[in-house]
Amino acid sequence: MSQPNPGPQQIPVVVLAGFLGSGKTTLLNHLLHRSGGTRIGAIVNDFGAIEIDAMAVAGALGDSTVSLGNGCLCCAVDASELDVYLERLARPSTGIDVIVIEASGLAEPQELVRMVLASEHPGIVYGGLVEVVDAAEFADTRAKHPEIDRHLALADLVVVNKLDRAADGERVLDLVRGLTDRAAVVPATYGRIDPEFLFDCRPSEERIGQLSFDDLHDHTGEPSGAHTCADNGEDNGDDTDRAHHGHLHTGYDSVSFVSEVPLDPRRLMGFLDSRPEGLYRIKGYVDFGPYDTANRYAVHAVGRFLRFYPERWKAADARLTQLVLIGSGIDASALGKELEACKSDAPHVDEHGMWGVLRYVPETEEGTPAPEEAQTVS
Repeated sequence: MSQPNPGPQQIPVVVLAGFLGSGKTTLLNHLLHRSGGTRIGAIVNDFGAIEIDAMAVAGALGDSTVSLGNGCLCCAVDASELDVYLERLARPSTGIDVIVIEASGLAEPQELVRMVLASEHPGIVYGGLVEVVDAAEFADTRAKHPEIDRHLALADLVVVNKLDRAADGERVLDLVRGLTDRAAVVPATYGRIDPEFLFDCRPSEERIGQLSFDDLHDHTGEPSGAHTCADNGEDNGDDTDRAHHGHLHTGYDSVSFVSEVPLDPRRLMGFLDSRPEGLYRIKGYVDFGPYDTANRYAVHAVGRFLRFYPERWKAADARLTQLVLIGSGIDASALGKELEACKSDAPHVDEHGMWGVLRYVPETEEGTPAPEEAQTVS
């Protein structure tokens, strides 16, 4: 049951949505400042809405930015036209690691997600729908835009922004959680969420006049994988000054799982089908042992989106399953036990056991399932 190696590393495309004034641009600026060395490509509705110095710090100028001035991406282009923009950013020469599409406040998130999923560009993969909510104006926003309930139900991650300005922040958080479909819901002020939530941050040299993402982690005093930070600074655009008052407002939890025993594919798919609220990302490699002795399987899961990528084992590789789970408010101990229960103890291989996994393997020349069959897991 061996499969060919996957193509080049795919670049995740994150859709950043939310109604006017929710704080999308502020959040994008924050990600650009705190990318930890990761190069971010941006598709934005109005270049002037992005701070030029933030773009320069992140190295996201020129070929790393696509500016759309028409104000509504989902109405202005179709999937094939979006591929033209993605192609510009996904060229190897740009060195882009992640692409963020900042939608206009009037865009339809479902249509944008559909366009990304329909993309025929082999170098990109869906990276999640992030919906930004203004906590202080949430009641008014729902009254003016009742479709926000539907948007929240589609989101993979909801950022409840401007929480410091809300009269009853906890009530807003509870209300938003009730409107989502198992999405991670995180509080924020000034759009400051941990970039690790959205994409992998590479170590980088400290930038003059800027605190690096790694510096922020060093100041928390928290062990790796358990981050809880607060921001109390003024919203004056000066991230360096704000860093002295606190760190990232939003925390995330992570679980690391390593197993020398291969996993049972049916059990793992059962785990993925029922993964809990707040579990946003899963990444790593799975060893299915006798079910496929030639390949390990790279996992990419964000929200309800899931894909597996078979990769040939190399002679020097330790045959291990190595997974990292990232979310907000997740029960690390319970998740660890559920993954332990996925270990295989079957004396005989079920010849149909890999079918559930192969549904989420992108189409290849060998005739494995098509990408549209490998989008979401309920």
